[in-house]
Amino acid sequence: MLLKGNLQGLQHLGIPVTDLERSKAFYARLGFVEAMRTDIPGASEPIRVAMMRHEKLTIELYQLEGEERQALSERTDGHIDHIALDVMDIEKAHAEICAAGLEVLEDAAPVFLPFWDRGVKYFTIRGPDGEKVEFNQILR
Repeated sequence: MLLKGNLQGLQHLGIPVTDLERSKAFYARLGFVEAMRTDIPGASEPIRVAMMRHEKLTIELYQLEGEERQALSERTDGHIDHIALDVMDIEKAHAEICAAGLEVLEDAAPVFLPFWDRGVKYFTIRGPDGEKVEFNQILR
């Protein structure tokens, strides 16, 4: 059994959005509050990210760059991009997933992002129907 003793549960759902402020306002109406907000460098413009939290549920809203944002606006269904699972030890999870022969999508995994107070590390695999499953550790 993979990740025994390391998997802690659902960390967040990742939802790409076309207008971050509009999406934040929508989820705020549902009782979510902004728990974190940052921009990360993109090729042509920053990728704007907000973590919205309601009790123990966190939704990652992120506004992508031009063409990706345009393609997103043309879809009608299927906007959830990934499910992120919370792990205690990202390096151990990565080693275990690789040893099991599962393909990690990022070349330089685990990847560091400057989220939360001290950052996060994550990597992603694909499920049997193409869904993305992210393993994520908030650094403390």
